[in-house]
Amino acid sequence: MKKMRASSKERGAALLLAMLTVTLVATLASAALWQQWRSSEVEAAERQRLQAGWILVGALDWARLILREDGRSNRTSGAADHLGEPWATPLEEARLSSFLAADKNNSAADLMPAFLSGEIKDAQSRLNFGNLVRVSQTGSQSKVELSSADLAMFERLFALLNLPKPELEAASANLLKTTERALNDPEPSTSPLTPQRFAQLAWLGLSPSTLQALRPHVTVLPERTLLNLNTVTPEVLSASVPGLDLALAQQVVAARDTMPFTKLEDAIQRIPGASQQSVSSQRHDVRSRFFEVYIRLRLDDTVIEERSLVQRDGLRTRVHWRERVAPS
Repeated sequence: MKKMRASSKERGAALLLAMLTVTLVATLASAALWQQWRSSEVEAAERQRLQAGWILVGALDWARLILREDGRSNRTSGAADHLGEPWATPLEEARLSSFLAADKNNSAADLMPAFLSGEIKDAQSRLNFGNLVRVSQTGSQSKVELSSADLAMFERLFALLNLPKPELEAASANLLKTTERALNDPEPSTSPLTPQRFAQLAWLGLSPSTLQALRPHVTVLPERTLLNLNTVTPEVLSASVPGLDLALAQQVVAARDTMPFTKLEDAIQRIPGASQQSVSSQRHDVRSRFFEVYIRLRLDDTVIEERSLVQRDGLRTRVHWRERVAPS
């Protein structure tokens, strides 16, 4: 009886040891499988990130090429920049694999499904907030002052959009102060940084609701710019030409989209009540140098949107900045 009990205990211990061994092996196998899955997911995510980066760079280079060729055409023909040109035509969402599969070394079945869309917008179709401050001379003799003509444009725009004028006064004063400090005082100060992009206008005191209303009509560019009368919105056109109400501005824009202005004199003749004082080469033009490029890339369930500012001078194009934006 004692021998049977001892044998039963030994079998029980062996069974328990076998179960522990199986559990340990299963745990190690699960951990190895999870580690392998995690490594493959990380590798796939990194590959997708690199592919997305290259596609976005390629799309931006494509936009720069379009602008360069348009600049070449303008240089030879003297044509104006308007919304009927190829650069102003949005690119509807297109599957990239349909283009890459034309290469015999690629197969559409092996390519990640990627869809690209985008558009180029004229940055000089909007009022440049940086124009509010005018810097004269250089060095120790530099002088900073508010531009009364540009401030009047913004005041008319704020009135059209029913926005609080005190916000404009505070923002312009802050911009004047920070520009003065940046030129003459190398020490840190309590003044806000000079905005480089539209969203940064909040640093000057503009509220989120005001920025939302201004977004289609106002921008921030790295230098003083002119308004392109061929691409401005009716609100901006009305604000930039004294005495031109919004209804007349809408009529001018509708006629302009059918027959763009060829030169500034043409605009003066066709805009009701315009004169060489109200439509001036100091504030208006029919050509542009700054453009915003919007690119939207869709990879499977991932959507990446990017915005860039491109400057074109003759046949040269350069990118001032690139930023990712939240998908709309």
